[in-house]
Amino acid sequence: MTESDERKRPEWAPAEGGEGFASNVMKGVEGGHDGMPGSLPSISSKPPAKRRQLSVDELEIGIRSGDRTLLARAITLVESNAPAHQALAQELLDRLMPETGKSLRVGITGVPGAGKSTMIDTLGAMLCEKGFKVAVLAVDPSSSVTKGSILGDKTRMEKLLGHKSAFVRPSPTGGCLGGVARKTRETLLLCEAFGFDVILLETVGVGQSEVTVRSMVDFFLLVMISGAGDELQGIKKGVIELADAIVVNKADGDNVRKARMAKAEYNRVLSFLHPCTEGWKTKAYMASALTKEGIPELWEKIQLFKETVQANGVFEKRRQTQNLDWMHELLNEALRQRFLANTVMHGRLQDLSAAVARGEVPPVKAVEDLIEHWVRLDR
Repeated sequence: MTESDERKRPEWAPAEGGEGFASNVMKGVEGGHDGMPGSLPSISSKPPAKRRQLSVDELEIGIRSGDRTLLARAITLVESNAPAHQALAQELLDRLMPETGKSLRVGITGVPGAGKSTMIDTLGAMLCEKGFKVAVLAVDPSSSVTKGSILGDKTRMEKLLGHKSAFVRPSPTGGCLGGVARKTRETLLLCEAFGFDVILLETVGVGQSEVTVRSMVDFFLLVMISGAGDELQGIKKGVIELADAIVVNKADGDNVRKARMAKAEYNRVLSFLHPCTEGWKTKAYMASALTKEGIPELWEKIQLFKETVQANGVFEKRRQTQNLDWMHELLNEALRQRFLANTVMHGRLQDLSAAVARGEVPPVKAVEDLIEHWVRLDR
């Protein structure tokens, strides 16, 4: 022990304890040793540098040239609620519109635990191997407090994540009705302009999300499972009516017989329902995303669907209707934002909302009052 070292007794040592409780304490090394600095560098109080905002020209060139990083930056731009970002996003979309409309849009929904993400992973990977470029927009459940994603579907798409022809983008729902990201339609357009052949859109499978996604896709697939007691598994009749096909997933091993029975039951139910798409008969099929059994046949049905509806004109008619619906949704949103931006109307709305909640004013009367006030202010 050197002179600089000390003999110390721990606090828990008994008072009558001898030197046996003492230990040598070596002082720390002052300055550096072994090539390391004697003290850590001070942490800067400056905030980290922000990424440079890319111009519309840069994003457009990047998307047209197949730069996935710039595609992701463009999607982030259209998802932003900042007015400046929204203006840039609309300019970008205007420039890219001539390149859109060429992709096949497939919506996929189903009961929890049906294996939607695995189904997308297997189907998407198969399409990539066939030479298709595939984009997956996986819409995650969103926190009602933060409005952000709390579940990453990317973690369940291992095959697609490593494929050069695939692009997976989980998006926050933003708390909007239907569980679908408010900017999903714009994201679809960006992916189409990028040149993806097939865009797979997975829903969270709750509330009105199925109706919302149905309004933006060409083909709608409902993924179900067997062996869960009631074969309809709580799925509403309206959701089944939206589907262009039902696939009973996990039809493998000992579950094949149950899957076959479930398929027959779904086909029986479908025989009493009016098909969602004119000129197409909705049917149920079996598949296993795990073993890939039935996946190629499912894709053949999707291709047959596309050929059928393109031939009878339903494909183009549906796209036109979807565009008009989108325009009306944007109009409603713009009018609401302008309405709430007026401080007088915002205050009036709060007063009438309280009165309606107390039962003092009928909702219809409150709306009439708000419209009358707004018209007078706008004169």
